Amino acid sequence: MSILYDEQNRSFHLSTSDTSYIIQILRDGYLAHRYWGKRIHEFRDSNRLIHVHRPLSPNPDPQDRSFSLDELPQEYPGFGRSDLRTPAYQIEQVNGSTTSDLRYVTHQIIKGKPALEQLPAVYIEENDEAETLEITLKDELLDFYVILSYTVLVQWNVITRSVRFINKCAERVRLLRAASMNIDFSDAEFDLLHLSGAWAKERSMIRRPLFQGNQSVDSRRGASSPHHNPFIALMRKGADESLGDVYGFNLVYSGNFLANVEVDPYDTARVSIGINPFDFAWLLEPGESFQTPEAVMVFSSTGLGGMSRTYHRLYRSRLCRGQYRDRVRPILINNWEATYFDFTAEKLVQIAAKGKELGMELFVLDDGWFGKRNDDSSSLGDWFVNREKLPNGLEDLVSRINDQGMQFGLWFEPEMVSVDSELYRAHPDWCIHVEGRSRTTSRSQLILDLSRPELCSELVQQISGILQSAPITYVKWDMNRHMTEVGSAGLPAERQRETAHRYILGLYRILEQLTTAFPDVLFESCSSGGGRFDPGMLYYMPQTWTSDNSDAISRLKIQYGTSIVYPVSSIGAHVSDVPNHQVGRITPLETRGHVALTGVFGYELDLTTFNESEQSLVKEQVQFYKEARELVMKGDLYRLLNPFEGNEAAWMVVSQDRTEALLFYCRVLAEPNPGFRSLRLQGLDENAKYTIDDGEMTYGGDELMYAGIRVPFDLHGDFKSRVWRLQKSSER
Repeated sequence: MSILYDEQNRSFHLSTSDTSYIIQILRDGYLAHRYWGKRIHEFRDSNRLIHVHRPLSPNPDPQDRSFSLDELPQEYPGFGRSDLRTPAYQIEQVNGSTTSDLRYVTHQIIKGKPALEQLPAVYIEENDEAETLEITLKDELLDFYVILSYTVLVQWNVITRSVRFINKCAERVRLLRAASMNIDFSDAEFDLLHLSGAWAKERSMIRRPLFQGNQSVDSRRGASSPHHNPFIALMRKGADESLGDVYGFNLVYSGNFLANVEVDPYDTARVSIGINPFDFAWLLEPGESFQTPEAVMVFSSTGLGGMSRTYHRLYRSRLCRGQYRDRVRPILINNWEATYFDFTAEKLVQIAAKGKELGMELFVLDDGWFGKRNDDSSSLGDWFVNREKLPNGLEDLVSRINDQGMQFGLWFEPEMVSVDSELYRAHPDWCIHVEGRSRTTSRSQLILDLSRPELCSELVQQISGILQSAPITYVKWDMNRHMTEVGSAGLPAERQRETAHRYILGLYRILEQLTTAFPDVLFESCSSGGGRFDPGMLYYMPQTWTSDNSDAISRLKIQYGTSIVYPVSSIGAHVSDVPNHQVGRITPLETRGHVALTGVFGYELDLTTFNESEQSLVKEQVQFYKEARELVMKGDLYRLLNPFEGNEAAWMVVSQDRTEALLFYCRVLAEPNPGFRSLRLQGLDENAKYTIDDGEMTYGGDELMYAGIRVPFDLHGDFKSRVWRLQKSSER
């Protein structure tokens, strides 16, 4: 049993293979958080709670001045009943009151993991893989219920949490705040790690110490955004990549979120993550319920690397779905940076033919194939073929590229509408807008109102028609602007603050229908690059275009930061042209290939302009990736050198049976008269011997990990890299 209830202590002990999580029911039915960390055999309450009177801490029981919710480490705190810290939830009654008081009523332990209504979540394939604890809390005055759900996935060393609100009272209740989880730690001796940035520099690692007060990352943009990822970690002082305690929190959601840490005057830390309460409200009529997104929680006693590998294994196998979850991905050539909007059918066929000659497997036609789309100022929403560019239609182009021996993929941006489009002229009220306000544009486009079910059905029908018109095996699903004037013509005034969340629910409904109807299509998520790289999208699409910045040196940080939470198998990585179109840097083709090899590999340039030497190198890269991609897609990642901390980057991918590995190293800028660099490897079998690059010499796994491997001294010049392939040759 992974969940045990001790009636004497009134405590719940949740156990994974390496961790314990303990909840206790205290006096008057209050629910306290007691422990989360390294697995303990039995909870006997050695570190007892102490209740003392503190001035200015209110007391729910006037007869006991030592007891206050303001100091109690709670599981799911509310507002108004003596806890003056940030609440996890908040409701508003019809009389305007926002005070609530939840107490324990009952619980049940369920074998397996129930699905979440209308929301993506981690799943299981057999009931034996998980156990779920549901704790029911009730506000007696209101007849209002909250069910806290905890699922223990023992094999993956993970606990997931979510919350369901149920209004059983006779009057409507408005939900103002609805975090998916809350934990009150007994101290605040942590650093906060988050992944922040902007377009073209997504998921930079930011680490800073906690201090008294609130520290948060969030999005109010209508999408999880490139600015802050829906992830935070608390790292013990001194914890690093390989050592120390790390607590990770990741929200399976693609919209507005808030991850908050509050440190109180007594140096305890309260952590919560969930839907952003900013500009959010949800009206619950009598009998209605509301489900929060799921939070995935990971504890690691082996540093940040241990946490990352736990997330990677879980997401690869129990978040991503579909036929491509366990399959290697085709090597693609995308025409975007080769042609942008200026292409003909003949040019596309030429690029595809050259790609096939060099060993590639999939041609992707990017933006500009529909409506009157010759730049980014028109035609989104007009999903019919641009006959000026493709006079014989899409079916003819697909047939010609298939005849080259290449699969065919297509770019869409279905969530948007251009002001200059037939769709907008016919239905100007179908976009997100506020009546009477002018409409802010971005890239000359507006956002379709996916809170409207009839519009979602229309989009499913349109996209389905295109996917049925030709053998299309890949879809790049883009989204290139954020929400302004957030409102819906389809909702009454009292529900306008539900618009952003209803939009995300509509998006998920569309994606569920399309991915179910077209199981053979590989879907890739994109949002101006990595602007919506989150677990919610990975549930529907197993890979994401990581950044519009395809510069190999920029990608060292972008891909390193992304790997803190997300597996290599989800990281889209392409070789692009030089000078790079985003930063103007000239980087060797070899280095561009090496960086992209540890991701979902492809090219995005004009192959027809390559000389013989370049073509030969590309052919070698493609063949190398074909030999290594099973390892890359399914192996465990070990980060060796952090590009955020120095002039170098290094990481390696090791097969789960430790029989092979791929090692990557890159030095950014050359130095005069440098010292010698060695890399101490990780994750190998110390009792085995490994051959490197099919050489004659073999080395013990222990020697490679403890003594290391020498980086070649003759890597002259800037932006130089090296890749090694290791294969187990024998046991000792």
